[in-house]
Amino acid sequence: MLLDFPYRSPPAPGETIEVAPGIHWLRMPLPFALDHINLWLLEDEHDGQPSWTIEDTGYGLDNVRVLWEQILGKLSAPVRRIIVTHFHPDHIGLAQWLQEKTDAPVWMTAAEYLTAHAVFHESSGHGTPPMLRQFVRHGLDAERIAALEKRSNSYARGVPALPNTYFRMFEGDSFPINGKRWQVRVGYGHSPEHASLYCADADVLISGDMLLPKISTNISVFAVTPGADSLAQYLDSIDRYRELPAETLVLPSHGLPFIGIHNRVAAQHAHHEERLRVLEDACTEPRSAADLLATLFPRELDTHQVMFAMGEAIAHLNRLEYAGKLVRKESDDGVIRFSRKQ
Repeated sequence: MLLDFPYRSPPAPGETIEVAPGIHWLRMPLPFALDHINLWLLEDEHDGQPSWTIEDTGYGLDNVRVLWEQILGKLSAPVRRIIVTHFHPDHIGLAQWLQEKTDAPVWMTAAEYLTAHAVFHESSGHGTPPMLRQFVRHGLDAERIAALEKRSNSYARGVPALPNTYFRMFEGDSFPINGKRWQVRVGYGHSPEHASLYCADADVLISGDMLLPKISTNISVFAVTPGADSLAQYLDSIDRYRELPAETLVLPSHGLPFIGIHNRVAAQHAHHEERLRVLEDACTEPRSAADLLATLFPRELDTHQVMFAMGEAIAHLNRLEYAGKLVRKESDDGVIRFSRKQ
């Protein structure tokens, strides 16, 4: 389905592009196949004086810090607020560092803040050991389990430190930025309580990872919530974007800003419906999530991608189980397998 891309090229490293009045786009590198994240600077005011709001912070790498130093050095007013959409490393990675540099509070939803700390400390059912136990139960082979284990707590590599204080955001919160009202719109499925920001006055949605123009955001089931219907939660969340005007400018965390929000929501539904059909058809015999990785992702996956692919395969299988299409059974070898209803 067609989208309109008003900006065909991203900003150069250390530079920004104004994509709407008072809204500036910058891009930071990532050390993965998905090699970038879009961040946003919003012109603001504090106690009647000009200021800036940062939206998301980038991955905790030295070269990202250098680029931030360049950006901050060009700002004509202080940073007074740092908004983090969710707990993933490319979004929260330098939140604490930026908080120290600017003395600005970090704004997040509670579930994202607390999940970040649980994952960082590998506590409360989060972290590498619970994830690996979940993947073993879903049939992942010993070689790929060992490769994932070698990565240990990869989260801490992208998030060197976390803020110990934050300002809590809630669904439906509305607050001014640069004289315009911005509304918090919480979404589920990609992360526990992802906060996108919508401004009706500017016709702009900062979608974070909830809606991307080219790729489908990762929808995973985490070890701490093994029975989650994450895919249904995600699709229900983006359905709420249908109420926004068709001309809304969507500012995603990856890819290019775009117009065509209704078309993109429809395309996401079609994509996941097709993936569900493919998995259902593949389960004429009992199959584990690991058995179905090549069916769901017919390309070679590196270790980082296997982690996301397993979570996504489990999410789709859980959705088919909840829909009454597949039956789950734990085999004598302790592996969970799914098969079509007879």
